Amino acid sequence: MIDQQPASPQGSLMSAMAAIDRDVEIALQALARMVAIDTSFPPGLGYDAFADLMMELLTSLEFEFERIIVPRELWHVPGAPAAGERTNLIARRQTGQPVCGLYYHVDTVPVAPGWTRDPLSLTIEGDNLYGLGAADMKGTIAATLLALHAAQRCGVALAYDPVLLLCTDEEGGLYPGIRYLAEQRLLEGHILNFNGTAAPRIWAGCFGIFNLQVTITGHAVHAGEGNRTGTGVNAIEGALPILNALAALKPGVAARASKLAPPPHATGLLRPQLTISAIHGGTAGGQVPAELKILVSRRYAPEEAFEEARAEIEAVVRGCIDGTELGLAIDLVGHLIPTDDPEGPHWPRWQKALSLGFGYQPEDFRKWGAASCSDFGYVQKAGFGPEVLLGGLGRPESCIHSPEEHTTRQDIIALAKSILAYLSADFAADAIPENRT
Repeated sequence: MIDQQPASPQGSLMSAMAAIDRDVEIALQALARMVAIDTSFPPGLGYDAFADLMMELLTSLEFEFERIIVPRELWHVPGAPAAGERTNLIARRQTGQPVCGLYYHVDTVPVAPGWTRDPLSLTIEGDNLYGLGAADMKGTIAATLLALHAAQRCGVALAYDPVLLLCTDEEGGLYPGIRYLAEQRLLEGHILNFNGTAAPRIWAGCFGIFNLQVTITGHAVHAGEGNRTGTGVNAIEGALPILNALAALKPGVAARASKLAPPPHATGLLRPQLTISAIHGGTAGGQVPAELKILVSRRYAPEEAFEEARAEIEAVVRGCIDGTELGLAIDLVGHLIPTDDPEGPHWPRWQKALSLGFGYQPEDFRKWGAASCSDFGYVQKAGFGPEVLLGGLGRPESCIHSPEEHTTRQDIIALAKSILAYLSADFAADAIPENRT
């Protein structure tokens, strides 16, 4: 009989890397279940169901769970589309090691017209994985599950206790879940944010965004009476000057520029943006419309002041209403503040892990920011940071926030290997900052 020697630590890590390749289809089954739960924001009605699924998927990994509900008074705006419980899930596994938080927002944008596949059903075509949230960012949860299962099966010792932070309302909410967790002092350790790209990137920070709901009210009457003086007040027609004024403001906003380094694939400097994002109003052809809601979205550079950017829009809107019979309300319904440069002592090791997973070389990495936004400005403001690591599945061709959003099987494997390497005690041990203290 031949004695079997236990695998060496490095051998365990190599075995786990092989297990990731072997077991990826199991992770895709989990991803299919995630995509099937509609967590689109607005309105955000699927958070409880998603938390239930995650507890089921993580139980075999010996996590303990805590549901944290953001109080209604912090996020609810009367007449705004957000609805339902804001259920955030914290999954902890405590062995006494330093903590690494793994962050995901579980909400997606709503389904946009143009999908040719069912957006709530994971469609696998060759290496491509199509579905709402496949890249942004349910696929990153699947990659994490793949990494953690491989570590468990192969006995990989971890340098960090992973704490999964499954959070709400990143996609333009007024009070995203990670903000509430940070302000309630429920975070610890450093955090790996998976709301990023698969590129060899060192995060330099990002823009902020706020959403204003502009409500114009008139007076509804029978449409046949609408041409009589002193009767109906048409909210839709009355809003046309507002739409024209916002369109006229848009080029001036975009003429400004940020000093934040743009991505390598960008065609120029990063610039603020003003967008008319949604319009809802009217009821039927037989009635003069009494209400119109316009959603105005403003991405603002770190150099800009939120208060000034908001006041600029409100002044334009109010100037179009003054002297009319129309009523007006302007409500802030979503806000993410800019994220400052989040680089810190854990970044070099995360770069090594990304290099292992994706095959990058040290010279491939570039430091850049983005006009896309993050809820981690609130985490920094609450005193956790400034360091935040960034990774993810986004690529320019991934169609994030668009019809046919997708990621690939190979990117999920690569991200899983990066996560496993970073958490492992036997990967780049000399680059673990906690070992030097």
